[in-house]
Amino acid sequence: MSTQVIDNPSTKSVTKRRHDPGYRVLLHNDSFNTMEYVVQVLMDTVGMNEPQAVSVMMETHTNGIGLVTTCALEHAEFYCESLKSHGLTSTIEPAE
Repeated sequence: MSTQVIDNPSTKSVTKRRHDPGYRVLLHNDSFNTMEYVVQVLMDTVGMNEPQAVSVMMETHTNGIGLVTTCALEHAEFYCESLKSHGLTSTIEPAE
């Protein structure tokens, strides 16, 4: 007697990958760095073009905090530390 196993697609387990929302790199306003300096640091450390850097600088200046980028944790930590090493105040938070 022979037993035949039929592969039934409706009984297969499906593995779904949960999308990691990433981490936000935030820039905080301060009263001692010039706007021009902040723009230059954003261009040099995060690789933004000038209009992007100006936009983040203005958001930060106007609201007290600005979103630099959303990325994987390792990159977020790197960008945050790079901004801090240039005298800017930066933090990261989960992007949920």
